[in-house]
Amino acid sequence: MKYKLCIMRGLVLLLVCLLSAHLFVSKAFGYQDTLEKVRSTGVLTWGFDAEGGAPYVFHDPAHPTKLIGFEVEMVDAIARELGVKVRYFQNGWDSILLSLQRGDFDVALNGIEITPDREQAVLFSRPYFVYTEQIVVRAVENRINCLEDLKGKKVGTLYNTVAKQMLEALGGVDVHLYGQVEAFKDILLNRLDAVFVDFPVASYYSLPNPQLRLVGEPVGEGYYGIAVRKEDSALVGELNKIVAKLLRSGELKKIYSRWGLWNASQEKLFLHEGLLQKYSENQPSISGKAPSAVVTFLPTLLKGAMVTVGVSLLSMILAVSLGLLLTLMRLYGNKWLQGMAVAYIEIYRGTPLLIQLYILYYGLPNIGITMSAFVAAVLGLGMNYAAYETEIYRACIQAIHKGQTEAAQALGMSRRLTLQRIIMPQALRIAIPPIANDFIALFKDSSLVSVIAMVELTKSYSILAAASMDFFKLGIITALLYFGMSFPLSRYARRLEKKLSRH
Repeated sequence: MKYKLCIMRGLVLLLVCLLSAHLFVSKAFGYQDTLEKVRSTGVLTWGFDAEGGAPYVFHDPAHPTKLIGFEVEMVDAIARELGVKVRYFQNGWDSILLSLQRGDFDVALNGIEITPDREQAVLFSRPYFVYTEQIVVRAVENRINCLEDLKGKKVGTLYNTVAKQMLEALGGVDVHLYGQVEAFKDILLNRLDAVFVDFPVASYYSLPNPQLRLVGEPVGEGYYGIAVRKEDSALVGELNKIVAKLLRSGELKKIYSRWGLWNASQEKLFLHEGLLQKYSENQPSISGKAPSAVVTFLPTLLKGAMVTVGVSLLSMILAVSLGLLLTLMRLYGNKWLQGMAVAYIEIYRGTPLLIQLYILYYGLPNIGITMSAFVAAVLGLGMNYAAYETEIYRACIQAIHKGQTEAAQALGMSRRLTLQRIIMPQALRIAIPPIANDFIALFKDSSLVSVIAMVELTKSYSILAAASMDFFKLGIITALLYFGMSFPLSRYARRLEKKLSRH
């Protein structure tokens, strides 16, 4: 008891010291004006997410080391006006504003919608682009012609966007969340009835593809802005001047036209100065302040936790069963079975789980094998972990002294009976701790299934945290949920191990 109390006191003291050090450093060094820093260093650092980022910012397919996109051209124009160079900073979309607040880069410009909740966290420049939401369907689809027609349909959209909020407010829509390009893959595979995204994304992926088409009038209307830290009022003032200059000179019109993005909506931005001054008063009606109470997010987190539990349990059952089969093939099978088992183990251990999930969900349809995201998630995790369970079983079986097998054979027991009554009961007792450890690890690795459009606990957290900018409290709750799921398993494994050791 005294030992635990000392640990708790030590942790509290460490926390106090860290907070004190932070305050001291902040006061000692103070805040450096970002605009002044940019001009003195001659470098403007720009944060974005180029993964699936077309047509905003993405890697040129013909020259993979080169970044292209209409926002790349826009940032280059801004840098020329400032008389500085641009330094690129790749960042995950979920945390781009958080990284901006941390000071990882000077500006965030990546199709970031100006919404009231985001305005509480960062400063936005005057709008540089007027976005609308657009419906995309298969060319043969004739049931969907407007927003109301999406009710009762499977619709893909991007997470943390106004489009997602509009679909949720519409009600009756089976919403599937994606990073970006994956939604257009799934609609071509008939997994979705429609895609509902910002117009730039819709036009880039659908117009060149004869299998897809845009339907209905663009809906909603809002603005993209350049995000800076709250304290960077001087920088945002300079950016406002530059954006206005680029609009008046026609430079932005040239950039958007090259990417097929100049339309009636952009004419509003270009022609009406009053709109620029009042953008914060003209947000899409669907946007609103993020809930302040963390308890509001609990139902969504719990829903994600249930997905995590379901996927993890079924995956582990598959891993344990398949792992045992592979072990028997490797240890007691003929030459061909042994070779197949070894090849399976080496392939699955030697390739990333993420790639395996992509192949299962997006790759196999190319050869006529299509499965749901849930089935792909269970198979992907289960087949991957089966390779590791096989090695655990093999080590545990080989740990049993050969003399026991020889004694059983001397008594006339068959190989199957020896395995069933002598070897396996002892091996399983040894295997329980590492298998339980793998199960706990699988709970955490289940977060990878988000790449195939499954919203489990970690993805639920990242979506909610990015929307509310409350990474800390939501992170604590999510961590507690994971602990609540894994700790009972660990305790049960210990009890089972003790029980088996008595026999």
